[in-house]
Amino acid sequence: MAERLPARAVLDAVSEGFAELPGSGAGRGAGDGDGGGSGDGPIGWSGYGAARAGARERTGERESVVCGTGTVGGVRTVLLAFEFGFLGGSLGQRTGDRIEAAHRYARAERLPVVSLIATGGSRMQEGMRALAQLQRVARQSALTRATGLPQIAVARDPTTGGGWATLGAGSDVVLALPGAQVAFAGSRVRPPGADPAAYRAEEKLASGQVDRIVAPEELREALGRWLSLLASPADGPPEPPRALGTAPGLPRTGWEAVERARAPHRPRADAYLDAYFEVREEISGDRCGGTDPGMRCGFGMRNGRTVAYAAQCGTPNLPAGFRTAARLVRMADRLGIPVLTLVDTPGAANDEAAERSGAGAAIADAFAAVAEARVPVTTLVVGEGGSGGALALAASGNTWVTPDSYFSVIAPESAAAILKRGPERVRETADALRLRPQDLVELGIARGIVPS
Repeated sequence: MAERLPARAVLDAVSEGFAELPGSGAGRGAGDGDGGGSGDGPIGWSGYGAARAGARERTGERESVVCGTGTVGGVRTVLLAFEFGFLGGSLGQRTGDRIEAAHRYARAERLPVVSLIATGGSRMQEGMRALAQLQRVARQSALTRATGLPQIAVARDPTTGGGWATLGAGSDVVLALPGAQVAFAGSRVRPPGADPAAYRAEEKLASGQVDRIVAPEELREALGRWLSLLASPADGPPEPPRALGTAPGLPRTGWEAVERARAPHRPRADAYLDAYFEVREEISGDRCGGTDPGMRCGFGMRNGRTVAYAAQCGTPNLPAGFRTAARLVRMADRLGIPVLTLVDTPGAANDEAAERSGAGAAIADAFAAVAEARVPVTTLVVGEGGSGGALALAASGNTWVTPDSYFSVIAPESAAAILKRGPERVRETADALRLRPQDLVELGIARGIVPS
């Protein structure tokens, strides 16, 4: 189980110069936290007033969340830290008041928001008044998102209920502590016999709902990197990377272009990303239960400025990969960060599992995300450009190619089969498809061939 630290200890661990927002400190009056009324709260829950008083005495806090500003990685940031010792970090009306005030301040000052969550959910002692706070929190998060400010969540132990379903899962980037409970269902309301692993951070990472698991001692550094990346967008379209490890000259035939692109030792996405960026951080998963190791998405620093990237890794991409890429492009667009895409896939996965997972809809969403982007998008084809699965990530009018790549309406073997040509005519078909790098430039599909 992840260690449960008090809110202020967590704030001290991740930030410098933390200062509470006006009106949210421990000096509030005796009525603070009463859900808008006095005594036992808005629904008259017997003993609620005494429970709040005991929580104040134990924790030194007046509510379940501490809100303020601090510096993380050199970036001034609005910080929300839940105090689990205060009634299980539950959300009541005054919790909602504080979170709303924090988001309003973030928008007014143009600051990112980091939520350090540890909550068991809504406060039952305030009834529907408490549950309604989720609407307030969701609205404030949406308003902050609409202004182009990044939101990062850290799922501490536990992060359950409405806190996970609003501040947690609704953030741009979600980090989690090892072993933390991260789930909509809390431990006391799950079905009998439910697998505990399904409610842990590690399973959420595997199912594409968390971007990374970070050890507590690494959290400050990780948050600093993320905030620095999301606060420093590059100006203008990214320049395409230089070609890596290419064979001399251009391919003479279409089939030679295909063989070069399929060469097992040809540089792949990781090599290009490592050569292009000084530092980078990745997001993971489609937030719908899926991941695709063949699609790398994240943000990287180049010459002191940030570029987002979505990179295919040479495998047939799964629906989850296209959804993750669409998520990345839309996040970058909202934050004003230009995008680099690397195309390298024989095509989208076309097996039964892919169809059942919504391959068509996922590819359509990737096409739409790239087409709708207001930020510049640059594409480099670094290997195979197989049909619509490759084109979904390609920028119209700003696509470049390497000498050892090809781009085709369909793979030569599939084209030959569809046209009822025998295997002996596959090479001929590759020539007829005009898929070589120089063909793509001549056809106006690619702007140019990048040098090595």
